[in-house]
Amino acid sequence: MKIIIAGGGTGGHLFPGVAVAEEFLKRDRKNNVLFIGTERGLEGKILPDMGFQLRTINVEGIKGKGLMKSIGASFKIPGSLVQSWMIIREFCPDIVIGVGGYASGPAVITAHFMGIKTAIAEQNAIPGITNRILGRFVDRAFLTFPKTKKWFSEEKAVVTGNPIRNGFSKVEEKTERIDDRFALLIFGGSQGAHAINRAVLDSVKYLKEIKDKLKIIHQTGNDDLEWVTEVYTDCEMDAEVLPFIDDMASAYRSADLLICRAGATTIAEITASGKAAILVPFPFATGDHQTENARVLTAAGAAEMIPERDLSGELLAEVIRRFYRNTSAIGKMEEKSASLGNIRAAADIVDECLALVTVS
Repeated sequence: MKIIIAGGGTGGHLFPGVAVAEEFLKRDRKNNVLFIGTERGLEGKILPDMGFQLRTINVEGIKGKGLMKSIGASFKIPGSLVQSWMIIREFCPDIVIGVGGYASGPAVITAHFMGIKTAIAEQNAIPGITNRILGRFVDRAFLTFPKTKKWFSEEKAVVTGNPIRNGFSKVEEKTERIDDRFALLIFGGSQGAHAINRAVLDSVKYLKEIKDKLKIIHQTGNDDLEWVTEVYTDCEMDAEVLPFIDDMASAYRSADLLICRAGATTIAEITASGKAAILVPFPFATGDHQTENARVLTAAGAAEMIPERDLSGELLAEVIRRFYRNTSAIGKMEEKSASLGNIRAAADIVDECLALVTVS
């Protein structure tokens, strides 16, 4: 079977696609998976090292870019459709799955009009405009949250949860601890989050009394790497500072508490790993969907949320100290978190795709 997975750009779109690709290969090593993305996206840095094929098209986003840049991006759409057609014609896939990101739209819509089975994966509680449009054409829309079904027709919408990569599972053994320090995993998505980085570093001065009891793993993104490293060094904090964490599953398992954004993929990984988290939703996400994502966990008692407008070093330090002194509260949050996880999401999506292709 031949499968095209289209989209990417950020980890939030790319990694669910990787999870689905891994599941297809797990079912049958003869399955052939091709990714379609863009040259600027994360996919170009990640997929070749994972052994996946990648073809790129020239497309970019239109919304929120200003008039001239939007006009320029619009002119690239016809070319991206032609490029998608050429790639699809050459590869001859049985199904094309859009996982979000700039490349998803042209590839999925082209495949539909070529008579190929198509599907999309919507990771967030509130779908973006591209997936709302594609939902009218695709054969299946795989959703993370039941509340998202109202955006899609009943016969197409399937609530599967958000697929996660191999290694994220609450049933796996935790990474062996080499000391008893309280481990914080801090990240803001694949590109980092300056607001979180700033607040965490500001919190250090309020954590002096427990400084030696903390172990920090901090994914900063490229832009803040040098600055964050220098601050930790000056404060003599034990911190592992990285622009990007390749083995995020191991990082999750070694952490007692996460401080992070609330993207859909992050939410899926948190719950599949059964971790406790302090969520700081990105306030400018489309439809404020990260806040909606975070509310799912906070309502279940699996996480705490701090809106970015309220985020400060002093407040963050207060929350960190509270959890450091009350590990039983973390245990309760982990139980709630694990109860929300769906480690079968990728398998359920592949089942649906196989059924689609079989009946075609």
